Amino acid sequence: MKKNILEAFSLEGKKAIVVGGAGDLGKAMVEGLAEAGAQVVIIDLDDRMFEIAKSFKACNLNVEAIKADVSKLEEVQSSYKSALEMLGGRVDIMVNSAGIQRRYPSEDFPEEEWSKVIAINLDATFYYCKYAINTMLEHGGGKIINIASLMSFLGGITIPAYAASKGGVGQLTKALSNDLAAKGICVNAIAPGYMDTQLNTALINDKKRTEEVFMRVPMKRWGTGDDLKGLTVFLASAASDYITGTIIPVDGGYLGR
Repeated sequence: MKKNILEAFSLEGKKAIVVGGAGDLGKAMVEGLAEAGAQVVIIDLDDRMFEIAKSFKACNLNVEAIKADVSKLEEVQSSYKSALEMLGGRVDIMVNSAGIQRRYPSEDFPEEEWSKVIAINLDATFYYCKYAINTMLEHGGGKIINIASLMSFLGGITIPAYAASKGGVGQLTKALSNDLAAKGICVNAIAPGYMDTQLNTALINDKKRTEEVFMRVPMKRWGTGDDLKGLTVFLASAASDYITGTIIPVDGGYLGR
C-alpha cells in the first residue's frame, strides 16, 4: 500500500549509525534521525558524545555512543562491528560525518597532516560505506548519506587536503550509487556551505573573510547544524526512494550566486 507523506518521512523502527556524531553538524543529524523515530549509534573520538547520547536519552530518544579513532582502519572495523551489535545486527541508515580541516600553503603542507585528513575524511567514509553496504544487502537495502562540502565543487584556499578529500567524497558517492542503486541502496551526499562549526572557527573570527563569504551567501548568515536536519531525515526516509547519486548543497544560496 502506498504510504501517505507523513508515513514516508517516518524513520520509526529504523537503525542508524552516524560517524562523527559528536561534531556540530553530526549532533544535529543524530537528533533529527532520532526525533524521526530511528535508533542511532554515534561513533566519534570526542568523549562529549557520551554526554550527547545521555542528553538525548533524557528526551526519550534512542541514542548510544561508541568511541573510536576513525583514522585507524582497525578502529573503523571494530566500531562498526560494535555498533551493529547494538543495533541488533541491522543498519538501515549510514551517515558519514567525521571530518577534520588543516590549513597550510600548498607548498608547505605537511605530509602527516595530508595523510590524516585523507584518512578521516575519505578513507574512513569508504570503509564505513563498504561495511554498511554488505549489511544492507543482507536486509534488502538502505540509505547512505555522506557529508561532502562546497569544496567538493570548489578548490578553496590553503586547504588542498580537505578539498581533495571532499572532492573524493563526492565522486565516491556517485560511484557507489552506480553500483548499488539497482540493489536497493540509495547513496547521496550533503554538501554543507559555510557553517558555524569548530572547523570554521578561524574563518568566523576573521572579519574580512566573513565579509567576503557573505558577499557570496545571499542569506547573509552562517549555516548551523539545524539546517541539515530536514534534509538528513528526507534522504534517510522512504520519501527519497528515487533519489540517489546526488550531492545536495545546503549553502544559503552560495553556489547559485
